[in-house]
Amino acid sequence: MSVTVRVSVVIPCHDEADSIEAVVRGCRGVLPDGEGEVLVVDDGSTDGTAAAAARAGARVERLVPNRGKGRALLAGAHAAAGAVLVFIDGDGQDDPRDLPALLAALEPGVDMVIGSRFLGTLHPGSIHPLNRLANRAFSALISVLFGVRITDSQAGFRVLPRDRLLSLDLDATEYEIETEMLLRGLRAGWTVREIPVGRHPRTGSSTDFHRARHGLRILGTILRER
Repeated sequence: MSVTVRVSVVIPCHDEADSIEAVVRGCRGVLPDGEGEVLVVDDGSTDGTAAAAARAGARVERLVPNRGKGRALLAGAHAAAGAVLVFIDGDGQDDPRDLPALLAALEPGVDMVIGSRFLGTLHPGSIHPLNRLANRAFSALISVLFGVRITDSQAGFRVLPRDRLLSLDLDATEYEIETEMLLRGLRAGWTVREIPVGRHPRTGSSTDFHRARHGLRILGTILRER
């Protein structure tokens, strides 16, 4: 697809009918008129997510059957019309009002901006203690192995140029996609900036993230990419 807008907000999601409409409206509300689109990649949902997203004004791409967050994110990147990509979760935990700050931080010389929950505000109930511990451990390991300071390696709220993302030739299929994106970017010499964002409790259904299974996939990605 030819580039017709400056920014594409890509929201990969599965069964988020309870929250996706508010997320889409929130993103549309902070994008400059005529400069952005909101693209929802409905990853095999069975609860009306696609209809809710379209009702809120998003362009919707549907994957059937469910293929995993990594594949949904990459499908959105390839389908996006914008030169700059914003990735945000569809469960209502990321605050679209933080989006302009992430875009502003993508200055010349910066290849990717990550919205760090640990530099910002974790509202009560926004993250399980075990998830927080694992994320901090993974981030510390990455910081040591790659010689950088990363506080939130698993954050899904991030901004980068579309051509930079596609240059990485990513192949992660599930929740390790954010880790693979970060580490391949660092290996390519990218400058990665983190800025503080807020994190809220989920407003939709339960997460598809399984701590043991996906945690091991993330750890495996870190060791492989190093």
